[in-house]
Amino acid sequence: MAEASTSLYTTLIPHFSQNPSPSRRTSALPTARDRNSIRCSISATSNDSTRALVSVSQKIPWGCDVDSLENASALQKWLSESGLPPQKMAIEKVDIGERGLVALKNIRKGEKLLFIPPSLVITADSEWSCPEVGEVLKRNFVPDWPLLATYLISEASIMKSSRWSNYISALPRQPYSLLYWTRSELDTYLVASQIRERAIERITDVTGTYNDLRLRIFSKYPHLFPEEVFNMETFKWSFGILFSRLVRLPSMDGRVALVPWADMLNHNCEVETYLDYDKSSQGIVFTTDQPYQPGEQVFISYGKKSNGELLLSYGFVPREGTNPNDMVELPLSLNKSDKCYREKSEALRKHGLSVSQRFPLQITGWPLELMAYAYLVVSPPSMRAQFEEMAAVASNKSTSKKDIRYPEIEEQALQFILGSCESSISKYNKFLQGSGSIDIDVASPKQVNRKLFLKQLAVDLCTSERRILFRTQYILRRRLRDMRSGELRALRIFDGFRKLFQ
Repeated sequence: MAEASTSLYTTLIPHFSQNPSPSRRTSALPTARDRNSIRCSISATSNDSTRALVSVSQKIPWGCDVDSLENASALQKWLSESGLPPQKMAIEKVDIGERGLVALKNIRKGEKLLFIPPSLVITADSEWSCPEVGEVLKRNFVPDWPLLATYLISEASIMKSSRWSNYISALPRQPYSLLYWTRSELDTYLVASQIRERAIERITDVTGTYNDLRLRIFSKYPHLFPEEVFNMETFKWSFGILFSRLVRLPSMDGRVALVPWADMLNHNCEVETYLDYDKSSQGIVFTTDQPYQPGEQVFISYGKKSNGELLLSYGFVPREGTNPNDMVELPLSLNKSDKCYREKSEALRKHGLSVSQRFPLQITGWPLELMAYAYLVVSPPSMRAQFEEMAAVASNKSTSKKDIRYPEIEEQALQFILGSCESSISKYNKFLQGSGSIDIDVASPKQVNRKLFLKQLAVDLCTSERRILFRTQYILRRRLRDMRSGELRALRIFDGFRKLFQ
Protein backbone atom coordinates (compact mmCIF):
# COMPACT_ATOMS: atom_id res chain seq x y z
CA MET A 1 0.00 0.00 0.00
CA ALA A 2 1.36 3.41 -0.93
CA GLU A 3 2.10 5.65 1.98
CA ALA A 4 -0.41 8.45 2.33
CA SER A 5 0.62 12.05 2.38
CA THR A 6 -1.68 12.67 5.32
CA SER A 7 -1.98 10.99 8.71
CA LEU A 8 -5.76 11.00 8.39
CA TYR A 9 -5.59 7.87 6.26
CA THR A 10 -3.51 5.96 8.75
CA THR A 11 -5.98 6.72 11.52
CA LEU A 12 -8.71 4.91 9.63
CA ILE A 13 -6.87 1.77 8.58
CA PRO A 14 -5.92 0.43 12.05
CA HIS A 15 -9.57 -0.08 12.99
CA PHE A 16 -9.39 -3.28 10.97
CA SER A 17 -5.69 -4.14 10.90
CA GLN A 18 -5.87 -4.64 14.65
CA ASN A 19 -8.56 -7.30 14.30
CA PRO A 20 -7.15 -10.52 15.86
CA SER A 21 -8.44 -12.37 12.82
CA PRO A 22 -8.50 -9.69 10.12
CA SER A 23 -9.93 -12.00 7.50
CA ARG A 24 -13.15 -12.28 9.44
CA ARG A 25 -16.14 -10.97 7.62
CA THR A 26 -17.86 -7.84 8.90
CA SER A 27 -21.50 -7.13 8.23
CA ALA A 28 -23.84 -4.29 9.03
CA LEU A 29 -26.64 -6.77 9.65
CA PRO A 30 -27.49 -7.83 13.20
CA THR A 31 -27.40 -11.48 14.21
CA ALA A 32 -30.46 -13.50 13.54
CA ARG A 33 -29.81 -16.32 15.97
CA ASP A 34 -29.71 -13.68 18.68
CA ARG A 35 -32.68 -11.78 17.23
CA ASN A 36 -34.61 -12.08 20.48
CA SER A 37 -31.57 -11.13 22.51
CA ILE A 38 -30.14 -8.09 20.76
CA ARG A 39 -31.21 -4.55 20.13
CA CYS A 40 -30.61 -3.30 16.63
CA SER A 41 -31.14 0.04 15.00
CA ILE A 42 -34.51 -0.80 13.48
CA SER A 43 -37.98 -1.57 14.71
CA ALA A 44 -38.99 -5.18 14.97
CA THR A 45 -42.61 -4.39 14.37
CA SER A 46 -43.13 -1.45 12.09
CA ASN A 47 -42.05 -0.44 8.62
CA ASP A 48 -42.53 3.17 9.68
CA SER A 49 -40.07 2.83 12.54
CA THR A 50 -37.65 1.04 10.25
CA ARG A 51 -37.76 3.97 7.86
CA ALA A 52 -37.49 6.35 10.79
CA LEU A 53 -33.92 5.21 11.27
CA VAL A 54 -33.01 5.47 7.62
CA SER A 55 -31.19 8.58 8.49
CA VAL A 56 -30.48 11.83 9.99
CA SER A 57 -30.43 12.74 6.26
CA GLN A 58 -32.18 11.36 3.18
CA LYS A 59 -29.60 12.45 0.62
CA ILE A 60 -28.33 9.04 -0.50
CA PRO A 61 -30.20 8.11 -3.71
CA TRP A 62 -28.94 4.52 -3.93
CA GLY A 63 -29.19 1.41 -1.79
CA CYS A 64 -32.36 0.02 -0.20
CA ASP A 65 -34.18 -0.57 3.05
CA VAL A 66 -32.26 -3.21 4.96
CA ASP A 67 -35.09 -5.77 4.80
CA SER A 68 -35.59 -5.54 1.02
CA LEU A 69 -35.78 -9.05 -0.42
CA GLU A 70 -36.50 -7.72 -3.89
CA ASN A 71 -33.09 -6.08 -4.12
CA ALA A 72 -31.46 -9.12 -2.55
CA SER A 73 -33.10 -11.44 -5.07
CA ALA A 74 -31.92 -9.25 -7.93
CA LEU A 75 -28.41 -9.44 -6.49
CA GLN A 76 -28.55 -13.22 -6.22
CA LYS A 77 -29.84 -13.53 -9.79
CA TRP A 78 -27.10 -11.24 -11.13
CA LEU A 79 -24.39 -13.12 -9.25
CA SER A 80 -25.61 -16.46 -10.64
CA GLU A 81 -25.60 -15.05 -14.17
CA SER A 82 -22.09 -13.67 -13.55
CA GLY A 83 -20.51 -16.95 -12.52
CA LEU A 84 -21.59 -17.69 -8.96
CA PRO A 85 -22.01 -21.48 -8.75
CA PRO A 86 -25.18 -23.08 -7.28
CA GLN A 87 -25.31 -22.61 -3.51
CA LYS A 88 -26.72 -24.47 -0.51
CA MET A 89 -27.96 -21.16 0.88
CA ALA A 90 -30.38 -18.43 -0.17
CA ILE A 91 -31.19 -14.90 1.01
CA GLU A 92 -34.34 -14.88 3.10
CA LYS A 93 -35.99 -12.79 5.77
CA VAL A 94 -34.97 -13.94 9.22
CA ASP A 95 -36.90 -13.57 12.44
CA ILE A 96 -37.69 -9.86 12.80
CA GLY A 97 -37.78 -9.10 9.08
CA GLU A 98 -34.21 -8.61 7.99
CA ARG A 99 -32.12 -10.61 5.55
CA GLY A 100 -29.75 -13.47 6.11
CA LEU A 101 -28.39 -16.57 4.38
CA VAL A 102 -30.51 -19.61 5.18
CA ALA A 103 -29.62 -23.25 4.50
CA LEU A 104 -31.53 -24.86 1.60
CA LYS A 105 -30.08 -28.32 2.26
CA ASN A 106 -28.39 -30.16 5.09
CA ILE A 107 -24.98 -28.61 5.74
CA ARG A 108 -22.33 -30.62 7.56
CA LYS A 109 -19.85 -29.31 10.09
CA GLY A 110 -16.56 -28.61 8.32
CA GLU A 111 -18.21 -28.08 4.94
CA LYS A 112 -16.94 -25.32 2.64
CA LEU A 113 -19.60 -22.89 1.42
CA LEU A 114 -19.93 -19.87 -0.92
CA PHE A 115 -17.21 -20.31 -3.65
CA ILE A 116 -17.42 -16.70 -4.81
CA PRO A 117 -14.87 -16.15 -7.62
CA PRO A 118 -12.42 -13.21 -7.34
CA SER A 119 -14.07 -11.65 -10.41
CA LEU A 120 -17.15 -11.00 -8.24
CA VAL A 121 -15.17 -9.40 -5.42
CA ILE A 122 -14.48 -5.67 -5.09
CA THR A 123 -10.86 -4.75 -4.28
CA ALA A 124 -8.58 -1.76 -4.83
CA ASP A 125 -7.64 -3.36 -8.17
CA SER A 126 -11.20 -3.55 -9.46
CA GLU A 127 -11.87 -1.92 -12.82
CA TRP A 128 -13.52 1.51 -12.67
CA SER A 129 -16.47 2.32 -14.88
CA CYS A 130 -14.88 5.78 -15.11
CA PRO A 131 -11.18 4.84 -15.52
CA GLU A 132 -9.97 8.44 -15.35
CA VAL A 133 -11.35 8.78 -11.80
CA GLY A 134 -9.40 5.75 -10.62
CA GLU A 135 -6.23 6.91 -12.39
CA VAL A 136 -6.33 10.29 -10.66
CA LEU A 137 -6.67 8.67 -7.21
CA LYS A 138 -3.90 6.16 -7.81
CA ARG A 139 -1.64 8.85 -9.24
CA ASN A 140 -2.09 10.68 -5.93
CA PHE A 141 -1.25 7.51 -3.94
CA VAL A 142 -4.64 7.30 -2.23
CA PRO A 143 -4.59 4.17 0.00
CA ASP A 144 -7.06 1.31 -0.22
CA TRP A 145 -9.65 2.50 2.30
CA PRO A 146 -10.39 5.97 0.89
CA LEU A 147 -9.85 4.56 -2.60
CA LEU A 148 -12.56 1.95 -2.08
CA ALA A 149 -14.85 4.51 -0.44
CA THR A 150 -14.53 6.73 -3.51
CA TYR A 151 -14.94 3.71 -5.80
CA LEU A 152 -18.27 2.82 -4.20
CA ILE A 153 -19.58 6.37 -4.63
CA SER A 154 -18.36 6.58 -8.20
CA GLU A 155 -19.99 3.28 -9.18
CA ALA A 156 -23.18 4.06 -7.26
CA SER A 157 -23.55 7.46 -8.91
CA ILE A 158 -23.82 6.00 -12.44
CA MET A 159 -26.57 3.60 -11.33
CA LYS A 160 -27.35 0.94 -13.97
CA SER A 161 -24.27 1.84 -16.00
CA SER A 162 -22.11 0.26 -13.30
CA ARG A 163 -21.32 -3.42 -13.32
CA TRP A 164 -21.97 -3.41 -9.56
CA SER A 165 -25.39 -1.75 -9.71
CA ASN A 166 -27.23 -4.83 -8.42
CA TYR A 167 -24.82 -5.12 -5.50
CA ILE A 168 -25.02 -1.44 -4.61
CA SER A 169 -28.83 -1.51 -4.90
CA ALA A 170 -28.87 -4.31 -2.31
CA LEU A 171 -26.71 -2.40 0.18
CA PRO A 172 -28.46 -0.57 3.03
CA ARG A 173 -29.22 3.03 2.24
CA GLN A 174 -27.95 3.84 5.70
CA PRO A 175 -25.45 1.37 7.18
CA TYR A 176 -25.84 0.58 10.85
CA SER A 177 -23.02 2.53 12.39
CA LEU A 178 -22.34 5.13 15.03
CA LEU A 179 -21.27 7.29 12.09
CA TYR A 180 -24.97 8.07 11.80
CA TRP A 181 -25.45 9.14 15.38
CA THR A 182 -25.41 12.89 15.88
CA ARG A 183 -22.99 14.42 18.38
CA SER A 184 -25.94 15.21 20.62
CA GLU A 185 -27.06 11.56 20.52
CA LEU A 186 -23.56 10.33 21.33
CA ASP A 187 -23.28 12.77 24.24
CA THR A 188 -26.72 11.87 25.56
CA TYR A 189 -26.83 8.09 25.19
CA LEU A 190 -23.17 7.08 25.46
CA VAL A 191 -22.11 9.55 28.14
CA ALA A 192 -20.90 6.70 30.39
CA SER A 193 -19.19 4.52 27.78
CA GLN A 194 -15.72 4.95 26.30
CA ILE A 195 -17.21 3.89 22.95
CA ARG A 196 -18.47 7.45 22.72
CA GLU A 197 -14.87 8.65 22.37
CA ARG A 198 -14.16 5.95 19.80
CA ALA A 199 -17.22 7.01 17.81
CA ILE A 200 -16.19 10.67 17.89
CA GLU A 201 -12.67 9.71 16.78
CA ARG A 202 -14.06 7.66 13.91
CA ILE A 203 -16.39 10.43 12.74
CA THR A 204 -13.49 12.87 12.95
CA ASP A 205 -11.28 10.51 10.93
CA VAL A 206 -13.87 10.07 8.19
CA THR A 207 -14.54 13.81 8.05
CA GLY A 208 -10.83 14.58 7.94
CA THR A 209 -10.19 12.03 5.22
CA TYR A 210 -12.99 13.45 3.07
CA ASN A 211 -11.77 17.01 3.59
CA ASP A 212 -8.24 16.03 2.63
CA LEU A 213 -9.43 14.32 -0.56
CA ARG A 214 -11.61 17.31 -1.37
CA LEU A 215 -8.77 19.81 -0.95
CA ARG A 216 -6.01 17.78 -2.56
CA ILE A 217 -7.89 16.06 -5.38
CA PHE A 218 -11.62 16.69 -5.79
CA SER A 219 -11.35 20.48 -6.02
CA LYS A 220 -8.68 20.16 -8.72
CA TYR A 221 -10.82 17.85 -10.88
CA PRO A 222 -14.41 19.10 -10.40
CA HIS A 223 -15.49 17.51 -13.72
CA LEU A 224 -14.53 14.09 -12.31
CA PHE A 225 -15.59 14.68 -8.70
CA PRO A 226 -18.69 16.91 -8.68
CA GLU A 227 -19.64 17.96 -5.18
CA GLU A 228 -23.24 16.88 -5.62
CA VAL A 229 -21.92 13.30 -5.83
CA PHE A 230 -18.71 13.32 -3.80
CA ASN A 231 -19.70 15.00 -0.55
CA MET A 232 -19.67 14.37 3.19
CA GLU A 233 -23.00 12.54 3.17
CA THR A 234 -21.97 10.09 0.45
CA PHE A 235 -18.60 9.49 2.12
CA LYS A 236 -20.34 8.80 5.42
CA TRP A 237 -22.39 6.19 3.55
CA SER A 238 -19.42 4.59 1.79
CA PHE A 239 -17.26 4.45 4.92
CA GLY A 240 -20.23 3.02 6.81
CA ILE A 241 -20.34 0.24 4.22
CA LEU A 242 -16.59 -0.37 4.51
CA PHE A 243 -16.54 -0.40 8.31
CA SER A 244 -19.37 -2.90 8.38
CA ARG A 245 -18.53 -5.13 5.40
CA LEU A 246 -14.88 -4.95 4.37
CA VAL A 247 -12.76 -8.05 5.05
CA ARG A 248 -9.08 -8.82 4.87
CA LEU A 249 -8.24 -12.06 3.05
CA PRO A 250 -4.95 -13.62 4.25
CA SER A 251 -4.69 -16.04 1.32
CA MET A 252 -4.93 -13.13 -1.13
CA ASP A 253 -1.87 -11.42 0.37
CA GLY A 254 -3.97 -9.68 3.02
CA ARG A 255 -5.99 -7.79 0.44
CA VAL A 256 -9.06 -5.95 1.74
CA ALA A 257 -12.23 -6.68 -0.19
CA LEU A 258 -16.00 -6.36 -0.37
CA VAL A 259 -17.53 -9.77 -1.04
CA PRO A 260 -21.05 -9.47 -2.51
CA TRP A 261 -23.64 -11.94 -1.22
CA ALA A 262 -21.23 -13.27 1.43
CA ASP A 263 -21.83 -10.03 3.31
CA MET A 264 -25.43 -11.11 3.83
CA LEU A 265 -24.09 -13.57 6.43
CA ASN A 266 -24.93 -12.55 9.98
CA HIS A 267 -22.83 -12.73 13.13
CA ASN A 268 -23.11 -15.07 16.08
CA CYS A 269 -20.89 -14.80 19.15
CA GLU A 270 -20.54 -18.59 19.37
CA VAL A 271 -19.30 -19.02 15.80
CA GLU A 272 -15.59 -18.80 14.93
CA THR A 273 -15.55 -19.37 11.16
CA TYR A 274 -14.64 -16.56 8.75
CA LEU A 275 -14.09 -15.78 5.08
CA ASP A 276 -10.90 -16.43 3.12
CA TYR A 277 -9.72 -17.23 -0.38
CA ASP A 278 -9.45 -20.96 -1.10
CA LYS A 279 -6.77 -21.69 -3.69
CA SER A 280 -8.06 -25.16 -4.53
CA SER A 281 -11.57 -23.98 -5.45
CA GLN A 282 -10.35 -20.53 -6.51
CA GLY A 283 -13.13 -18.79 -4.64
CA ILE A 284 -13.97 -16.99 -1.41
CA VAL A 285 -15.25 -19.58 1.06
CA PHE A 286 -15.84 -20.25 4.72
CA THR A 287 -15.80 -23.56 6.54
CA THR A 288 -18.72 -24.22 8.86
CA ASP A 289 -17.95 -25.05 12.47
CA GLN A 290 -21.38 -26.56 13.09
CA PRO A 291 -24.08 -28.38 11.09
CA TYR A 292 -27.23 -26.66 9.76
CA GLN A 293 -30.63 -28.05 8.83
CA PRO A 294 -32.73 -26.73 5.92
CA GLY A 295 -34.37 -23.47 6.97
CA GLU A 296 -31.73 -22.63 9.59
CA GLN A 297 -29.78 -19.42 9.26
CA VAL A 298 -26.04 -19.84 8.63
CA PHE A 299 -23.59 -17.66 10.56
CA ILE A 300 -20.00 -16.52 10.57
CA SER A 301 -17.94 -14.44 12.99
CA TYR A 302 -17.23 -10.76 12.54
CA GLY A 303 -14.18 -11.20 14.77
CA LYS A 304 -13.47 -11.23 18.47
CA LYS A 305 -15.17 -7.92 19.15
CA SER A 306 -16.66 -6.42 22.27
CA ASN A 307 -20.28 -5.31 22.45
CA GLY A 308 -19.09 -1.72 22.10
CA GLU A 309 -17.14 -2.52 18.94
CA LEU A 310 -20.14 -4.35 17.50
CA LEU A 311 -22.30 -1.30 18.15
CA LEU A 312 -19.62 1.01 16.78
CA SER A 313 -19.49 -0.62 13.34
CA TYR A 314 -22.64 -2.72 13.01
CA GLY A 315 -25.29 -1.05 15.14
CA PHE A 316 -26.31 -3.92 17.42
CA VAL A 317 -25.56 -5.16 20.93
CA PRO A 318 -25.69 -8.89 21.78
CA ARG A 319 -27.63 -9.89 24.85
CA GLU A 320 -25.76 -9.35 28.10
CA GLY A 321 -23.53 -12.29 28.99
CA THR A 322 -23.59 -13.95 25.55
CA ASN A 323 -20.40 -12.42 24.15
CA PRO A 324 -17.22 -14.07 25.51
CA ASN A 325 -15.16 -11.29 23.92
CA ASP A 326 -16.99 -8.45 25.63
CA MET A 327 -14.88 -5.84 27.37
CA VAL A 328 -15.02 -2.30 28.69
CA GLU A 329 -12.29 0.32 28.55
CA LEU A 330 -11.16 1.74 31.89
CA PRO A 331 -9.71 5.28 31.75
CA LEU A 332 -6.66 5.97 33.92
CA SER A 333 -4.71 9.22 34.34
CA LEU A 334 -1.66 10.61 36.10
CA ASN A 335 -2.40 13.00 38.92
CA LYS A 336 -1.26 16.50 37.96
CA SER A 337 -0.41 17.22 41.60
CA ASP A 338 2.07 14.32 41.64
CA LYS A 339 5.56 15.56 42.59
CA CYS A 340 6.98 13.39 39.80
CA TYR A 341 4.31 14.29 37.23
CA ARG A 342 6.79 15.66 34.69
CA GLU A 343 9.16 12.68 34.97
CA LYS A 344 6.35 10.14 34.74
CA SER A 345 4.69 11.87 31.79
CA GLU A 346 8.05 11.99 29.99
CA ALA A 347 8.56 8.25 30.60
CA LEU A 348 5.11 7.56 29.17
CA ARG A 349 5.68 9.83 26.17
CA LYS A 350 8.97 8.07 25.43
CA HIS A 351 7.06 4.79 25.08
CA GLY A 352 4.19 6.18 23.03
CA LEU A 353 1.71 6.67 25.87
CA SER A 354 -0.05 9.75 27.19
CA VAL A 355 -0.85 10.84 30.73
CA SER A 356 -4.40 9.58 30.13
CA GLN A 357 -4.85 6.04 28.85
CA ARG A 358 -7.65 3.52 28.38
CA PHE A 359 -7.14 -0.15 29.18
CA PRO A 360 -9.49 -3.08 28.41
CA LEU A 361 -11.21 -4.97 31.21
CA GLN A 362 -12.82 -8.36 30.58
CA ILE A 363 -14.95 -10.46 32.84
CA THR A 364 -11.86 -12.66 33.33
CA GLY A 365 -9.52 -9.87 34.41
CA TRP A 366 -7.31 -7.05 33.17
CA PRO A 367 -4.05 -6.81 31.19
CA LEU A 368 -0.56 -6.56 32.69
CA GLU A 369 -0.18 -3.20 30.95
CA LEU A 370 -2.92 -1.73 33.14
CA MET A 371 -1.18 -2.90 36.32
CA ALA A 372 2.14 -1.44 35.14
CA TYR A 373 0.45 1.91 34.43
CA ALA A 374 -1.13 1.86 37.90
CA TYR A 375 2.27 1.14 39.48
CA LEU A 376 3.69 4.18 37.71
CA VAL A 377 0.82 6.41 38.84
CA VAL A 378 1.19 5.54 42.55
CA SER A 379 4.98 5.13 42.69
CA PRO A 380 6.75 7.56 45.08
CA PRO A 381 9.80 9.72 44.20
CA SER A 382 12.06 7.07 45.75
CA MET A 383 11.19 4.75 42.82
CA ARG A 384 12.35 7.12 40.07
CA ALA A 385 14.73 4.46 38.78
CA GLN A 386 11.73 2.20 37.96
CA PHE A 387 9.64 4.78 36.09
CA GLU A 388 11.15 3.79 32.76
CA GLU A 389 10.50 0.08 33.27
CA MET A 390 6.90 0.68 34.36
CA ALA A 391 6.19 2.85 31.32
CA ALA A 392 7.78 0.30 28.99
CA VAL A 393 5.65 -2.55 30.33
CA ALA A 394 2.53 -0.35 30.25
CA SER A 395 3.17 0.22 26.54
CA ASN A 396 3.69 -3.49 25.87
CA LYS A 397 7.06 -2.67 24.30
CA SER A 398 9.27 -3.93 27.10
CA THR A 399 11.95 -6.53 26.33
CA SER A 400 12.08 -7.52 29.99
CA LYS A 401 9.74 -9.85 31.81
CA LYS A 402 6.24 -8.42 31.46
CA ASP A 403 4.67 -9.39 34.79
CA ILE A 404 6.63 -6.93 36.91
CA ARG A 405 5.63 -6.63 40.56
CA TYR A 406 6.36 -4.04 43.17
CA PRO A 407 4.98 -5.51 46.44
CA GLU A 408 5.70 -2.31 48.35
CA ILE A 409 3.16 -0.35 46.26
CA GLU A 410 0.85 -3.14 45.06
CA GLU A 411 -1.89 -2.26 47.51
CA GLN A 412 -1.83 1.40 46.42
CA ALA A 413 -1.91 0.36 42.75
CA LEU A 414 -4.91 -1.91 43.28
CA GLN A 415 -6.66 0.79 45.27
CA PHE A 416 -6.02 3.27 42.45
CA ILE A 417 -7.55 0.88 39.87
CA LEU A 418 -10.50 0.27 42.20
CA GLY A 419 -11.08 4.01 42.53
CA SER A 420 -11.10 4.45 38.74
CA CYS A 421 -13.39 1.43 38.38
CA GLU A 422 -15.86 2.78 40.95
CA SER A 423 -15.79 6.20 39.30
CA SER A 424 -16.79 4.58 35.99
CA ILE A 425 -19.50 2.52 37.71
CA SER A 426 -21.01 5.70 39.16
CA LYS A 427 -21.29 7.16 35.63
CA TYR A 428 -23.04 4.02 34.38
CA ASN A 429 -25.35 4.02 37.39
CA LYS A 430 -26.26 7.65 36.82
CA PHE A 431 -27.03 7.03 33.14
CA LEU A 432 -29.01 3.84 33.71
CA GLN A 433 -30.98 5.29 36.60
CA GLY A 434 -31.88 8.32 34.52
CA SER A 435 -32.45 6.48 31.26
CA GLY A 436 -36.14 6.25 31.92
CA SER A 437 -36.43 10.02 31.93
CA ILE A 438 -34.27 10.97 28.92
CA ASP A 439 -35.96 13.80 27.05
CA ILE A 440 -37.33 12.54 23.72
CA ASP A 441 -39.76 15.38 23.13
CA VAL A 442 -39.70 15.77 19.35
CA ALA A 443 -42.39 16.72 16.88
CA SER A 444 -42.03 13.70 14.61
CA PRO A 445 -43.25 10.27 15.83
CA LYS A 446 -40.57 8.71 13.62
CA GLN A 447 -37.89 10.67 15.45
CA VAL A 448 -39.37 9.48 18.73
CA ASN A 449 -38.96 5.91 17.48
CA ARG A 450 -35.39 6.60 16.48
CA LYS A 451 -34.50 8.05 19.86
CA LEU A 452 -36.18 5.20 21.71
CA PHE A 453 -34.14 2.68 19.74
CA LEU A 454 -30.87 4.52 20.24
CA LYS A 455 -31.65 4.82 23.90
CA GLN A 456 -32.33 1.09 24.17
CA LEU A 457 -29.06 0.29 22.38
CA ALA A 458 -27.22 2.51 24.85
CA VAL A 459 -28.96 0.89 27.84
CA ASP A 460 -28.03 -2.59 26.59
CA LEU A 461 -24.41 -1.57 25.99
CA CYS A 462 -24.03 0.19 29.32
CA THR A 463 -25.61 -2.71 31.19
CA SER A 464 -23.15 -5.18 29.68
CA GLU A 465 -20.15 -2.90 30.29
CA ARG A 466 -21.20 -2.18 33.87
CA ARG A 467 -21.41 -5.93 34.47
CA ILE A 468 -17.69 -6.22 33.69
CA LEU A 469 -16.90 -3.29 35.96
CA PHE A 470 -18.88 -4.86 38.80
CA ARG A 471 -16.90 -8.08 38.40
CA THR A 472 -13.60 -6.15 38.37
CA GLN A 473 -14.69 -4.21 41.45
CA TYR A 474 -15.45 -7.48 43.27
CA ILE A 475 -12.05 -9.00 42.40
CA LEU A 476 -10.17 -5.87 43.44
CA ARG A 477 -11.99 -5.58 46.76
CA ARG A 478 -11.37 -9.25 47.52
CA ARG A 479 -7.66 -8.97 46.73
CA LEU A 480 -7.31 -5.85 48.83
CA ARG A 481 -9.19 -7.51 51.69
CA ASP A 482 -6.95 -10.58 51.49
CA MET A 483 -3.83 -8.42 51.43
CA ARG A 484 -4.97 -6.39 54.42
CA SER A 485 -6.09 -9.42 56.40
CA GLY A 486 -2.72 -11.05 55.67
CA GLU A 487 -0.91 -7.96 56.89
CA LEU A 488 -3.10 -7.92 59.99
CA ARG A 489 -2.32 -11.59 60.72
CA ALA A 490 1.40 -10.92 60.29
CA LEU A 491 1.16 -7.92 62.61
CA ARG A 492 -0.64 -10.00 65.25
CA ILE A 493 2.01 -12.74 65.05
CA PHE A 494 4.75 -10.11 65.37
CA ASP A 495 3.00 -8.57 68.40
CA GLY A 496 2.70 -12.04 69.93
CA PHE A 497 6.42 -12.69 69.57
CA ARG A 498 7.22 -9.23 70.95
CA LYS A 499 5.13 -9.90 74.08
CA LEU A 500 6.99 -13.18 74.68
CA PHE A 501 10.23 -11.29 75.08
CA GLN A 502 8.88 -8.47 77.22
